[in-house]
Amino acid sequence: MSASLFEPLQLGDIALANRIVMAPMTRSRAGAGDLPTGLHQAYYAQRAGAGLIIAEGTYPSRHGKGYCRTPGIETTAQIDAWRDVSGSVRSQGAAMVLQLMHVGRVATRHNKAPDAQTVAPSAIRARGTIYADGHGLVEMEVPRALGAHEVTAVIDEYRQAAVNALAAGFDGVELHCSSGYLPMQFLLSCTNQRTDGYGGSLMARLRFVVETLDAIAGAIGAGRVGLRICPGNPYNDMHDDDPTVTYSALLDAVAPIGLAYLHVSRSPDPALDAFALARRHFRGAVIVNDGFDGSSAARAVAGGVGEAVSFARHFIANPDLPVRLRHGAPLAAFDRTLLYTPGARGYTDYPAAAELAASGQIVPQGGLQP
Repeated sequence: MSASLFEPLQLGDIALANRIVMAPMTRSRAGAGDLPTGLHQAYYAQRAGAGLIIAEGTYPSRHGKGYCRTPGIETTAQIDAWRDVSGSVRSQGAAMVLQLMHVGRVATRHNKAPDAQTVAPSAIRARGTIYADGHGLVEMEVPRALGAHEVTAVIDEYRQAAVNALAAGFDGVELHCSSGYLPMQFLLSCTNQRTDGYGGSLMARLRFVVETLDAIAGAIGAGRVGLRICPGNPYNDMHDDDPTVTYSALLDAVAPIGLAYLHVSRSPDPALDAFALARRHFRGAVIVNDGFDGSSAARAVAGGVGEAVSFARHFIANPDLPVRLRHGAPLAAFDRTLLYTPGARGYTDYPAAAELAASGQIVPQGGLQP
């Protein structure tokens, strides 16, 4: 019997009311001290019709911050502030996990605390620029290569961040292993030219991700841990000669951990079916991402492509996305110029479909009362 997009789902220890997932999106709205604010609380609460909200990429330690106005989960104040956000979401029946994002070499000192460093597996600069408040676009910096003892310290930073996330009221965490950030930098030879136990062969390059997931699972339980990947993603100056081999080996290596879910984005390489690769090598639940609308998401779940579908861009301008999908209401477009700007505009001011129906801006659909 095929599943429906609106049926409940169990992801490890995390219960979802439906199979619509809000994907993590950096929106650069953190306040002083890299704290989530009342804006975050309103933004995520507006979107709590999702079965699962994966909160934006959040740094596990100050060294892992790269972009301006991104939040952390390192300090007591950050934990307390996130608790207000997660409480608002979970009180409405949605589950919520925190994506842990250490950017590694994708950084500039202008966006970091004075005592924070830019570190990576190897001292190889990412080609490209990054935005910094007051400085505009600046080149990313040459990172300092982590010493062997420092690698284990970074793994422990992730472990502590996961503990902090549960203290902040989250149902679990997701390890960001995509978009050219630190775990992916360890994974690929273009950014990992180490000759110790964390580099060289493919199995050695897998080690950081496997040990990080092991440490997190050991601290909070594997049933509360997810993994995000996008095989073949070139973002932030990455290159993989054979992503099929790389990610098949990675998923085989993490299989014994028993993760709650795998979150996999469609590969930008048209010759690589990342969803099929995930099905072949991951025995647990799969969340598929990128390019889905309501009908294609429903087909993906019904056809067993994934147990759930995550939406990013559609959730920006459609805070009530699950309601719109259920009733066939039109989807609004977001304003790209406001994606990363401070303040409520382009963040919490997109109206729900029922509000638009009440004002006559859209024709009411079934269940949307004017």
